[in-house]
Amino acid sequence: MAAGIGFLSGVVTLALGAACAWPAFAQGGFPFGLEMTLDAPPRPGSKRVPSLDIGDSGGVKLELWCKGGKGQFSVAGETVIFAAGPLEDRSCPPEKAEADDELVAALSAADTWERQGDEITFVGPTRLRFHLNTN
Repeated sequence: MAAGIGFLSGVVTLALGAACAWPAFAQGGFPFGLEMTLDAPPRPGSKRVPSLDIGDSGGVKLELWCKGGKGQFSVAGETVIFAAGPLEDRSCPPEKAEADDELVAALSAADTWERQGDEITFVGPTRLRFHLNTN
């Protein structure tokens, strides 16, 4: 009898864990292996819009308004942690360099993520919305 209760408890725990994770994964899960572009206009004098190319294991290549670099995403359910690596300066004008630094800081401050179709939102003090590049 005790073994049966232990088994049932394990099944209930597994089911509850799956139910809690369901909203984040219901529409395709975190976009490992995909590229996305920030939902923002280009900066004056440029056609560039920041993008993230996320590898299958969470490694990310960042192409910002001017700077570029690498980082790493760690994801557990709806929780997300972004750790930026060093960024290449690329002789950026001060206003673009500042915008790039602010974007990386906002990504680093995000603690959860949401997905709705091809739209990924990183949620923290600042909400950052990206669109998956599906073409």
